[in-house]
Amino acid sequence: MVCLVTGASGYVGGRLVPRLLEDGQQVRCLVRNPEKLRDVPWRDRVEVMAGDLLSERDVAAACEGVETIYYLVHSMAQAGFAALDRRAALIVSQAAREASVHRIVYLGGVHPPDAELSEHMGSRAEVGEILLRSGVPTVVLRAAVIIGSGSASFEMLRYLTERLPVMVTPRWVRNRVQPIAVRDVLHYLVAAARLPRGTNRTFDVGGPDVLTYGEMMRRYAAVAGLSRRRMLPVGVLSLWLSAQWINVVTPVPKSVGKPLIESLVHDAVCTEHDIDQLVSPPPGGLTGYDRAVELALQKIRNGEVETRWSDAAPSDAPSDPLPSDPSWSGGAVYSDVREGRSAAPPERLWHVVEGMGGERGWYSIPLLWAVRGAWDKLVGGVGLRRGRRDAQRLRVGEALDWWRVEEVIEGRLLRLRAEMRLPGRAWLEFTVTPDESGGSHYRQRAVFLPRGLAGHAYWRLIAPFHGAVFGTMQRNVLRAASEG
Repeated sequence: MVCLVTGASGYVGGRLVPRLLEDGQQVRCLVRNPEKLRDVPWRDRVEVMAGDLLSERDVAAACEGVETIYYLVHSMAQAGFAALDRRAALIVSQAAREASVHRIVYLGGVHPPDAELSEHMGSRAEVGEILLRSGVPTVVLRAAVIIGSGSASFEMLRYLTERLPVMVTPRWVRNRVQPIAVRDVLHYLVAAARLPRGTNRTFDVGGPDVLTYGEMMRRYAAVAGLSRRRMLPVGVLSLWLSAQWINVVTPVPKSVGKPLIESLVHDAVCTEHDIDQLVSPPPGGLTGYDRAVELALQKIRNGEVETRWSDAAPSDAPSDPLPSDPSWSGGAVYSDVREGRSAAPPERLWHVVEGMGGERGWYSIPLLWAVRGAWDKLVGGVGLRRGRRDAQRLRVGEALDWWRVEEVIEGRLLRLRAEMRLPGRAWLEFTVTPDESGGSHYRQRAVFLPRGLAGHAYWRLIAPFHGAVFGTMQRNVLRAASEG
């Protein structure tokens, strides 16, 4: 069976692909930027096509010879996302019908049948309805909060619980939720391709526990070995204010946090579990909430996080800032270049370079980085809390604190693109080369392309701090390699 996976660079899609391969399926991935899949361990076992779901030609080409389409995309962080998702769903429906695709599988969200839905939840429900009316048999799996290492829902829960021993809690934390482990979601997604021909309906999928969000936080604390969390309930904290609070306390920006909160305004509990009549439960049965939390924390501690919500952010910046100067920068390119030599072999120096960020920090002045990260969160940026997926290895396309990994040439080059709020675009590049004496040469380059007058003013404003920030970084990186 040939399966087309859309959203293969996303949180769920990136985990589904290897499980489809284990199930014996042939997999084709449609992604806008194939480079984001360059370093994933299953890359050589799949067909990757570059394309956009909003392009009828791209989608039609991707659907040729396909039996099952997995529709795993949602553009909730973009302006006008509902219209974009509607158009993409219609394009996929038409292409699937014309290509005689046997089945579409879509992952949506659980919600009460007669509730007034938020724009986010309403859009997800609308996409499901479009696919169900497409003329192609469609299976819509509806899940509530997904518990797994790296998911946005889990990261929000984790940071709220760990950072706030006493919480002023809004009304929505008393709503009931039926969380499900990501491993169980994947089990149902894989099995959906084998449902009886002609199946065209929604199925609710959930774990064995029904809890309030407040209970989920308390039980998370117990599993994580934290002290009992105390909650002070109020009924006046708005969704907008909740999103601001989550933006400050957790790594999840308000553009993602607000839709997540909106999905909790109503009870998120399965109204049926008819899937049990067609699909055998996962080996060992459905994963309980406490066990799902334990498994997620174990993955984080062991550095075994497969995918993260932050790695799925769209990327439209150029891969290299230097070949041409965009017109909006006025032809200006600012840079700060630092070089030095280390007696350490290139392999040891590279180990330091590739391991930067996350818990290890940036070998510079932590206070200045913390202040800049806090300011970025306050103005709606991503801040520094996204951390890293793996403690040592980096992949193209993944998030690293407030950077996006744009290029990795093992042992030689690491280029990061800034995703903090800036009046322009910025990159940080590290190069390691061997020298004739057996040591290594280190080159560190910060590049900034200003946007308008504000961009030029910004560079001049922060220029006095470069010696402290980038100079300290250079010295400490070389020292760490020498002491390594």
